[in-house]
Amino acid sequence: MTQIFGHRGAAGTCPENTMVSFKAAFEAGADGIELDVQMSSDGQIVVIHDEKLDRTTNLKGFVKDFSYRELSKADASYKFADYAGHAPIPLLEEVLQWAASIPHFLVNIELKNGIIDYEGIEEKVIKIIRNFQMEKAAILSSFNHYSLAKCRELSEEIELGVLYSEGLYKPWEYAAKLKAGALHPHVYAVNRDIIVSAQARGISVRPFTVNNEAIMKELYEQNCSGFFTDYPEKARVLIPAT
Repeated sequence: MTQIFGHRGAAGTCPENTMVSFKAAFEAGADGIELDVQMSSDGQIVVIHDEKLDRTTNLKGFVKDFSYRELSKADASYKFADYAGHAPIPLLEEVLQWAASIPHFLVNIELKNGIIDYEGIEEKVIKIIRNFQMEKAAILSSFNHYSLAKCRELSEEIELGVLYSEGLYKPWEYAAKLKAGALHPHVYAVNRDIIVSAQARGISVRPFTVNNEAIMKELYEQNCSGFFTDYPEKARVLIPAT
């Protein structure tokens, strides 16, 4: 079964990485959501994609320079004016508390520590996952593969997804070295041979970010493990629930 992950929730129609967006993805029939985490100045794990607040909120500056109390007052409605005042930056705890109540719902947590080294972010995120007993429902991904290796040292049970954007030779072998159960390539860095070869070796393949309907259909026909999309409602229509 090809699983649909709402990329930053339902980011095509709602403010990305907000509870509004995550709930919309679930209501659209997504099998799970993808979100991004960074750390506030007081060590809280907050859900936001960019290192800086400028693009998606009414604040300016780096996430790392604000306390969560300050971040919680930000308006993260982004370009969706209808949600102004109703789309704050959530804590990872808030998202997992909600997701934990939904049977079989998956949460892909991307550690955004490729540019800023958030010391201890792996330990904090894994602790939160364990607090909500979501070890089997969570996936940890990152472009920082040193961070993924650290996550594996800290946890044997949580699945890891290797994020990459360009051609990687025999990526299933690389995933195996990291003890990762999944590859998360850019959609243009993957093809049928990679999907077949990886999945035959027990490595899931979930490309990002798939918004083109023709590509969605191709991935479904190839029995690809899953994909990330800004439009889970569109994907669900094309890929019927099983």
